[in-house]
Amino acid sequence: MNQPRFKRIDPSAARTLIEQGATIADIRDETSFDNGHICGAQHLSNANIQAFIEENDLDAPLIVCCYHGNSSQPAADFLAERGFDCVYSLDGGFEAWSQQHPDLCSQG
Repeated sequence: MNQPRFKRIDPSAARTLIEQGATIADIRDETSFDNGHICGAQHLSNANIQAFIEENDLDAPLIVCCYHGNSSQPAADFLAERGFDCVYSLDGGFEAWSQQHPDLCSQG
């Protein structure tokens, strides 16, 4: 089996990367995203994925976020395949992030 092309990252390390300018892609459904997400996150869906790839810096760190850190792993691998250099899957997803960093969440 091939090694994944992404790394897993915990919320504390992710916060540091975000403060340094990392891009955040949230792959949860639109309603969940609208109800709360990491400040600065971009909602990513099948409908806008090509535009996301074209409009973002492939060399900048990219953190992929889902609900609990499971769905973000194949999504992170997919984005790494599409040319993003430094891709991370957020361990624990938005649930863990919102528990540890409620001050950095945007609510509906």
